[in-house]
Amino acid sequence: MSEPAKQGRVALFGATAILVYLALFKVLLHLLTAGNYGYFRDELYYVAAGERLDLGYVDFPPLVALVARITHVLFGDSLVALHVFPALAGAVVVVLTGLMARELGGGRFAQGLAAIATLIAPTILVFGTWLSMDAFDQLFWVLALYVLLLILKRDRPRLWLAFGLVAGLGLLTKLTMLYLGLAVFLALLLTRARRHLLTAWPWLGGALAFAFLLPYVIWEAVHGWPTFEFWSNYGAKVDPASPVEFIVEQIVTMQPPTLPLWLAGLFYYLFSRDGSPYRALGWIFVILFAIFMIQNAKFYFLAPAYPMLFAAGAVVAERFAGRRNWNWLKPAYPIVLVISGIVVAPLTVLPVLPVDTLARITGAAGGDAGVQVETREVAQLPQNFADRFGWTNMTATVARVYEGLPAGERPRACILAGNYGEASAINFFGPAQGLPDAISGHNSYYIWGPGDCSGQVVISVGVPRERLEKEFGEIQRRATVRCEYCMPDENNLPVYVCRDSKTSLREDWPRFRHYD
Repeated sequence: MSEPAKQGRVALFGATAILVYLALFKVLLHLLTAGNYGYFRDELYYVAAGERLDLGYVDFPPLVALVARITHVLFGDSLVALHVFPALAGAVVVVLTGLMARELGGGRFAQGLAAIATLIAPTILVFGTWLSMDAFDQLFWVLALYVLLLILKRDRPRLWLAFGLVAGLGLLTKLTMLYLGLAVFLALLLTRARRHLLTAWPWLGGALAFAFLLPYVIWEAVHGWPTFEFWSNYGAKVDPASPVEFIVEQIVTMQPPTLPLWLAGLFYYLFSRDGSPYRALGWIFVILFAIFMIQNAKFYFLAPAYPMLFAAGAVVAERFAGRRNWNWLKPAYPIVLVISGIVVAPLTVLPVLPVDTLARITGAAGGDAGVQVETREVAQLPQNFADRFGWTNMTATVARVYEGLPAGERPRACILAGNYGEASAINFFGPAQGLPDAISGHNSYYIWGPGDCSGQVVISVGVPRERLEKEFGEIQRRATVRCEYCMPDENNLPVYVCRDSKTSLREDWPRFRHYD
């Protein structure tokens, strides 16, 4: 084979090429399946926030709203359009995992294995399937840890500024970046890398990260620190899990066949003599694991810490196979991971199967198969699927009630929704059916206010009747929202027409507030 031919073969089948192929596959996987089910509750909320750009929101920092706005300007609001940036973020995470393995001394097999493990992990894969802050949170966590790896390996303290820049972007995405910052600080103290803290660079990086957060802090102060109230109520939403249950959730949601990989990465590399220069990465994982387990945090908060373990574990696997001349392991283990991904993903994260088929399978397992994110009741489908159903039907039901109002009442009627999902769905689908904007007292919708709604005629969906009785003298049930595959708390919702407001809605607006 000629030298140019050999170079071409390396270019096509080398480590970098494999990472690019896997990243492209991930992007195509998400975009080709984007339109199969429907809009997810949260992404409708982010679209609404993108129409009201601000320095902050009650339950999230501003970056995801900005992404929603940019998506709207560039691509529109179709399901495929909304999934472009989350899919790209996830693809970069796959590539970064392979690059971590490269920096830790791994060859082509290690880099590809680490990337495949990240690609098939359900808790990472799922956040490419809708627009969410978690897709970008995972990206900035993994990118920050990659930069930290470079700092530890190459002893380039000025890279702390890059770390601070990435962490700052992460803080604009989700406040869980604060946990990573704390874990990095404690891990440095526990290892020889503490010498970095004796220089100015990590502190300058921290100051840079805080500079990104400062506008959000100012927004919080101006609006009465609503996020603190939100987080104080947040624990009631999280499904309680014992330490054993938390560990099981980690194994299941990161794909059980990856367990040997990330355990090897943690104990046989990062906490071994060979991995001593990078031991801080191991302590970061241990610290985060302990914090999230003790706090009963949602299990997916820890997900972006796993790619560095996949990378380290892949290096261990490559060296293990090489020492024992177990060449069969190199195709066998990736094949096992791929097969497990093919089996599990359609049942847990990817909208691939016909929904009636999926409902029969997951319904037989109790909807969520025992892995529950929130305390909300589930039925046939897991929450990450069920929250994509029912929104168009709900909007159509509200539209029929609106059209049934006397002609003189319609111009002054407004729609009051119980939560941000209901309000966002009506505001997204409603204009095509002639509906006015919906308002709600839930989270950022409360801050956006009641608009010009006088309260004289209100169509209410999702607000408990006992709450409405405190504000209106006349309440009539006009319809019921029904949906087959949606979350149970969005099914059989009564739609009321309320009149005879006891006070003006603007005056009474604080009573509708709920941050949770």
